[in-house]
Amino acid sequence: MSPEWLTEQHRRVAEILALLRSSGRTVATAESLTGGLVGVLLTEVSGASAVVRGGLVVYSTALKHELAGVDAELLATRGAVDPLVAEQLAEGARTRCGADWGIGLTGVAGPEPQDGREPGTVFLGFSGPEGRWVRTARLSGGRHEVREAAAAVALEHFGSLLR
Repeated sequence: MSPEWLTEQHRRVAEILALLRSSGRTVATAESLTGGLVGVLLTEVSGASAVVRGGLVVYSTALKHELAGVDAELLATRGAVDPLVAEQLAEGARTRCGADWGIGLTGVAGPEPQDGREPGTVFLGFSGPEGRWVRTARLSGGRHEVREAAAAVALEHFGSLLR
């Protein structure tokens, strides 16, 4: 990670935290392919403890169900890399961590396809007081680049929902 990337990422996160603080809202995450990276980015900025409730790292399919409450039948029929899984991860993060907002991420970092999805396919779920949203991202690069880009895109989308 370059220092410029960290600086830009810190600025975005600081803005997100300020928006949450000013609205009196909190956030939690449920992450698969990013392995907790969004949670790390959110908590790297001072003041995060006022609005970040916590997060779930649900890398295995079983934990998506057991910890985040993703429907077992959905996982069995459609696989772990699916837009509805991202939505349910977000809702699971929100409800299980007692937050106003939930962010859920699932996808394929690579190098091999998973659940019929190509590397770089990412689904982002958001659950909040006004509803639920799912976004799809097609990212390029190796595992490291896809994971970093997925976290960055999730924060960008989340920030736009808060504005």
